[in-house]
Amino acid sequence: MRILLTNDDGVRARGLRLLEAAARRLTDDVWIVAPADEQSGAGHSLTLTRPVRLREHGERRFSVTGTPTDAVMLALAHVMRDNPPDIILSGINRGANLAEDVTYSGTVSAAMEGALAGVRSIALSQAYSREGMGDTVPFAAAEAWAERVLRPLVEQQCDPSILLNVNFPALAPEEVKGIRVCRQGLRDYGRLRIIQRKDPRGYDYYWFGLGPIISTPSHSTDLEAIADGYVSVTPLHMDLTHDPSIDALHKCFAAGGRPPTAQ
Repeated sequence: MRILLTNDDGVRARGLRLLEAAARRLTDDVWIVAPADEQSGAGHSLTLTRPVRLREHGERRFSVTGTPTDAVMLALAHVMRDNPPDIILSGINRGANLAEDVTYSGTVSAAMEGALAGVRSIALSQAYSREGMGDTVPFAAAEAWAERVLRPLVEQQCDPSILLNVNFPALAPEEVKGIRVCRQGLRDYGRLRIIQRKDPRGYDYYWFGLGPIISTPSHSTDLEAIADGYVSVTPLHMDLTHDPSIDALHKCFAAGGRPPTAQ
């Protein structure tokens, strides 16, 4: 089994080192193609207005001056073109990627790009509390549970168009209750905070911040699983169509949706 590792925290990130250790317990054929620098919040963006550079750091180890999507594209179409991966693992991200986080997350988007290319892909993230931030984020739960989650997933032949989103709770390994398969949740948007300050020249600048999470977890969501102390595993797919709205929209345009009559 050939595994490609990537992330959005950068090629030197601690979470990537932990993921590599877990991957090497599954196979000795491990490749790394990851962003050169942190790309948190990059989403599914790709670089179009400047060149992207590829640097080799050792055998099967590369960095890309671009987004997580750039990294996966370069890996599949160039670095590993003649030796494509069987599976892509993205992470382990510093911070959870739950609910609507998946639309912003470079970690999840790297796995999305893999799924679009028909490669089985899994995104992994470690939640943390307010007490552990920055470089002090504890990865103990992810380190202890990653292989337990990954081994059955990589051995199962899943639809490659579906990516799996895995989150580890902010708990000591022995406090984690188990693994829960669940659906994506949705938070209250009211947590967004804009932090305004002035630079030394008197001009305003802004930081996007997040206030206390106001969540509305329903039964069996990823939010609920993490809050209850479980590792969450959520299957995601790229079809964003809201099927229940199709009939209503057909009716909406039934009368006025015809081309204008020629005069």
